[in-house]
Amino acid sequence: MLARRPRNSLQFLQRQGRELKQQVDSLLSESRLKGALEASKRRDIYQRCIQLKQAIDENKNALQKLNKADEPAPVGNYHQKKEEELSLLDKLTHQLQELAMSISRESRTEIEPLTEREEDDDFAEEHEEDDDDDEESEESDGEEEEVEEEEKQQENEYIAVGDFTAQQAGDLAFKKGEILHIIERNPDGWWMGKNARGNKGLVPRTYLEPCHKEGPESSEEGSEGDVALGDETAEGTEVKQRTDSQWSTVRKAVSEHVQQINTVDVLTTMGAIPAGFRPSTLFQLLEEGNQFQASYFLQPELTPSQLAFRDLMWDAKTGTIRSRPSRVSLILTLWSCKMIPVPGGSIQVLSRHVRLCLFDGSKVLSNIHTVRATWQPKKPKTWTFSPQVTGTLPCLLDGDCFIRSNSSSPDLGILFELGISYIRNSTGERGELSCGWVFLKLFDAGGIPIPAKTYELFLNGGTPADKGVEVDPSVSRRAHGSVFHQMMTMRRQPQLLVKLRSLNRRSRDLLSLLPETLVGSMCYIHLLIFYRQILGDVLLKDRMSMQSADLISNPILATFPKLLEQPDVMDALRSSWAEKESTLKRSEKRDREFLKAVFLLVYHDCAVPLLHSTLLPPFRWAEEETEAARWKVITDFLKQNQENQGALQALLSPEGVHEPFDISEQTYDFLDEVRRKQLDGGGPDRQLP
Repeated sequence: MLARRPRNSLQFLQRQGRELKQQVDSLLSESRLKGALEASKRRDIYQRCIQLKQAIDENKNALQKLNKADEPAPVGNYHQKKEEELSLLDKLTHQLQELAMSISRESRTEIEPLTEREEDDDFAEEHEEDDDDDEESEESDGEEEEVEEEEKQQENEYIAVGDFTAQQAGDLAFKKGEILHIIERNPDGWWMGKNARGNKGLVPRTYLEPCHKEGPESSEEGSEGDVALGDETAEGTEVKQRTDSQWSTVRKAVSEHVQQINTVDVLTTMGAIPAGFRPSTLFQLLEEGNQFQASYFLQPELTPSQLAFRDLMWDAKTGTIRSRPSRVSLILTLWSCKMIPVPGGSIQVLSRHVRLCLFDGSKVLSNIHTVRATWQPKKPKTWTFSPQVTGTLPCLLDGDCFIRSNSSSPDLGILFELGISYIRNSTGERGELSCGWVFLKLFDAGGIPIPAKTYELFLNGGTPADKGVEVDPSVSRRAHGSVFHQMMTMRRQPQLLVKLRSLNRRSRDLLSLLPETLVGSMCYIHLLIFYRQILGDVLLKDRMSMQSADLISNPILATFPKLLEQPDVMDALRSSWAEKESTLKRSEKRDREFLKAVFLLVYHDCAVPLLHSTLLPPFRWAEEETEAARWKVITDFLKQNQENQGALQALLSPEGVHEPFDISEQTYDFLDEVRRKQLDGGGPDRQLP
């Protein structure tokens, strides 16, 4: 005896779909042959529409839950057949909706949409009869309630600024310009909406713009003629000319309040950026001052008594600064960012980058380090980084970062914020947006460091102070259905891939010579160590008295921290030192004092003249023209140095104009640096705004 075929197999549902199609075709033919239908016939066809739609929905839900593994026998082209069947059911649903709408227009009595039950019609009719009996006695109250109800309804009406295709069951698809009634506003950015046909479903907030009821003045304006619009929608296309006065009212309301609306809100409403994008939090901190710059953390710290240095001590046995282990000392590699949403055509992206810092859940505990990403036009949603920067590659692209911290916080971790620098095409306004953030805790609940491995970190939208916000609600993390479908859903989520690397002995020794708290690029760590060693020589070994607080004449100590804020000058120094180091003998490379002396010569030949050259434009972040102009000046200068075996000729040349001499170029005041830290809040412990 043959086994009975399961009820919910693909073949069974296909047969059900064919039967439903025959019934819909029959209903459509009947409605066309009847011509002008009587009221009873209209109601009968409408009720049959309701029943057929319910049957189609049941078939569609069963089809969506169906898996290939559930089939009793192999099915060829399974997924293609399943998609074709879903398309058929969608087409039948659309035909029924069109038929129901045409019947509603013909009917003189109000008919509820397809999603409402017949009992609601009876209740509405009885309610209208009761209202008619009491109309004379409650006319004034009725008018007030009607106005309030109309105003309330207007507040919940939104217009779609772009086309949206349903991503999964429960979503409501809509077209650009369609009016939606919002029933419920969910905090995750997915709202429950209802269209004019009565269909309900979840819609993304980023595709909607409020509709305001028009007054007499706007009605007259809207009737005068067409309104030409040039805003860009979520798809980056321009809105064609429209004559509806309701859209004219929206445009007028937006133009009146444009000064009061945040730029990011405007871009979100236009659909130019996803709803989860926000103004960059870490960029705002960098703009506040230098307390989040690497140069700030490069300065030595004093003990509470202010009689000695806390993180800079001398080792008499080795004749150099003493290495200092810290609680966190690791190397982090940025691999790539995947599925990062691409902004609309109304803004031009100037830079894609990741900013990272040490964080304990509420406070930033270190400097904010920035790594610029690269991308290919064929894969605009994928950002990549250079795992190792050598030669002439900019240090901004270095994906290898060192992390140092001695914080005892149990929640210590790394905060990553993906960002873009942009310019608006219409206004020329520049800005910085966060494309998502993620926090990687470095210790588990028992205080054990997390293992050194590759981590796939799913990004959050909003700011680090927000919880439960998605980067792009149109690609939700809501996973339903099979395990395979859930896996595919998670693969579409924006994510950052990073790798924590275990330290070998050489890397551990290098990091132990750095300040207790610092985040930076591995490609210039050897230059930082030279600076720290020279700092130790000047402050600890060569100072006549440890109680002396006199100004110190030393150009490298006075100017080196500025290089961390001008990465192209740091690249010039790195390139010049690599070229010089390649000419040294092995014995010379093992001589620490000889290396420091040679480094000082290279620094004076390269960095000092560039920092004070009037030919070098001021450093500006993410300005391509400025960056190109600065690099041309730098490369020309380095070429002259190479040809003339030093910078002396360039310094004495009448063509090389420099800024007027200032004593700050020469003097180093470590007490002044300490006082700045105290004024800024007493060290690396600032609350995140």
